[in-house]
Amino acid sequence: MTPLTAISGRAIPLGLKNVDTDVIIPARWLKTISREGLGRGAFETIRAEPGNLFDQPEFAGAPILIAGDNFGCGSSREHAAWALADLGIRVVIAPSFSDIFSGNAVKNGILPLVLPQAAVDRLLTVAATDPVDVDLEAQTVTTRFQDRFTFHIDPFRKACLLGGLDEIGITLASADAITAFEARDAAARPWLVPATG
Repeated sequence: MTPLTAISGRAIPLGLKNVDTDVIIPARWLKTISREGLGRGAFETIRAEPGNLFDQPEFAGAPILIAGDNFGCGSSREHAAWALADLGIRVVIAPSFSDIFSGNAVKNGILPLVLPQAAVDRLLTVAATDPVDVDLEAQTVTTRFQDRFTFHIDPFRKACLLGGLDEIGITLASADAITAFEARDAAARPWLVPATG
């Protein structure tokens, strides 16, 4: 997973409330276990509309999405986070998120950033024409217009995103300690060590 420290760029000003995981990635795209290629199906129903935000040239490759309340509600499909990541989204800003989506997002290197509705409304206005800057280390969102919003994030989630660590990465970071424990345990309780050969 790629570490996330600071993200700057255009933000897609979606602003819709209650965007569920079926809107993020329709069920017909769930036949794969690969994380690649799901960006093609992301927001398929919205992208079917002429003039939609996702296909406008100024938002091509935008790393930030600004949404409304309850983003990621619905089913618990991790494919929703995979689809966003495949689109290049690294940060989703909204007043609230579904708990399961929020967890899946962090596990896939996406920051679910919660701000009050007034701050989200301001960022929706700015995003229509100008970039937005997110600094995870400082826990701030800023704009060229001197807007500055601070946000809270669970310290463990912050550390995972800054370090680019998912559950496997966290475990591998402790590989030496695990190996040392296993050696001590095998010496202390040899009758538990499986026979080889």
